Amino acid sequence: MSDEKPTRRDILRPLHLLGIALACGVFAMIVTLVSTGAFTARVNTAIANGSYEGLTPVMLGLVVGGGAFIVTLLMLSMLILAVDPADVAKTVDRPVLYDPEPASDGDNAAGDSTTGDDRTDRTE
Repeated sequence: MSDEKPTRRDILRPLHLLGIALACGVFAMIVTLVSTGAFTARVNTAIANGSYEGLTPVMLGLVVGGGAFIVTLLMLSMLILAVDPADVAKTVDRPVLYDPEPASDGDNAAGDSTTGDDRTDRTE
């Protein structure tokens, strides 16, 4: 066991993930409410009269918002699992998708290709 205590930032990371997922869920709910016309008089009078068929816009908004919350939370937690904790503290000085830098010998620092190249043209 290590004697290092987790920082406040490490402790609050799950709360940040929940906050981001909640914000995405609320956004999806608001978009659903606006797009289904939940704030229009025609829809509200149809609901009040009992002639509105199907799921009401408020219930549909809750279902869509809850689904967006769950999907966002799962995606964020999977992305967090994909990161190696040792790589978080490293500084990245070059683009990530480039090939690894070859070991510099000093005599091949100018970039000449006198050493063997694996990509030779083979036309036989």
